[in-house]
Amino acid sequence: MTPVELSHTVLRAVRRAVDGGELSVSVPARAVVAPPGPGGCGDYATNIALQLARPAGQPPLRVAELLRSHLLDAHGVTDVVVTGPGFINISLQTCADAGLVEEIRRRGRRYGFADGPTGQLSQLHAAHELRALVVADAVGRILRSQGVLVRTTCEARPEPEWVDVLGVQVDAYGSPEAPAPLDVTIRPVPVPAAADPLRLGRDAARWALLYPAGHDRPRITDDHLVQREGNPLFRVRYAHARTRALARNAAGLHFTAEPGPTPEAGSLLAALADHPRILSAAAAHRSPDRLARHLVTVADAVLPLLPSVLPCGEEKPSAAHRARLALAEATGTVLAGGLSLLGIDAPDHL
Repeated sequence: MTPVELSHTVLRAVRRAVDGGELSVSVPARAVVAPPGPGGCGDYATNIALQLARPAGQPPLRVAELLRSHLLDAHGVTDVVVTGPGFINISLQTCADAGLVEEIRRRGRRYGFADGPTGQLSQLHAAHELRALVVADAVGRILRSQGVLVRTTCEARPEPEWVDVLGVQVDAYGSPEAPAPLDVTIRPVPVPAAADPLRLGRDAARWALLYPAGHDRPRITDDHLVQREGNPLFRVRYAHARTRALARNAAGLHFTAEPGPTPEAGSLLAALADHPRILSAAAAHRSPDRLARHLVTVADAVLPLLPSVLPCGEEKPSAAHRARLALAEATGTVLAGGLSLLGIDAPDHL
């Protein structure tokens, strides 16, 4: 069962509780599932009981126990434990990792995207300042991935080099042609960079402006250009390029990827499963830095796995090799899709 399927399973449990008269609430459009936090257990956890407790007029623990009884009957669920104030922790059958990889392979770079338009409209208004515009551009991309219709505006026409080098685009600029109330301005307003990042080029400059949290001042140095482990952008792009190289090399060895159990890759699978939640949070909080940091987490988790993907010497490709190759390819897809949302290229060769 994939995280998206599990989310639907949780919603079906809510719906059964409502239909059975156990809960009197409106069934939410979405149930967030994520790896358990401190004190949790199992494969995934959800706070849906805490979300529904107030409208249901019942304590969160009572709601969680009601939903637990329905979730235990769901296909693919092996155990459900309630912890803390009402967190529901769910254990799945061991094929969950293969299902996650299958979902990423099926969705491609759109893994974690909304299934379609939500009908929500959002206007993003930026000051006539480079970092503010780059952040607005990235936030707009992330919001669109979540099905939001976005319109971007700026106080004045962006400078030509901002468009040519960094690719920033706005739908309209100036006043009164594009007035924007304060509540649609990117808040908090990102702290401007102390130096001009244009000399770094598009990819490194955008990363330098987007990777720090909005309240932190970006460091504009040549460190963003060096190809070494200390450069987070390099690690992300290097991990992506390595996954593509492994796919090419596997083709040369005449074996293909096939999703399967990869018990040695628990931290990587957890990071991949968390990707949809990260995109949703980055959109909700207008914070592309959350996505950038998540991509570093994914890259750091996959790099130790890569040396074991291909068979060594006279070793024949096994089911384990095929499963690790499928996981590596899926990881490369997530990295490429995430970089694209930040407006950064993901080259197949470095």
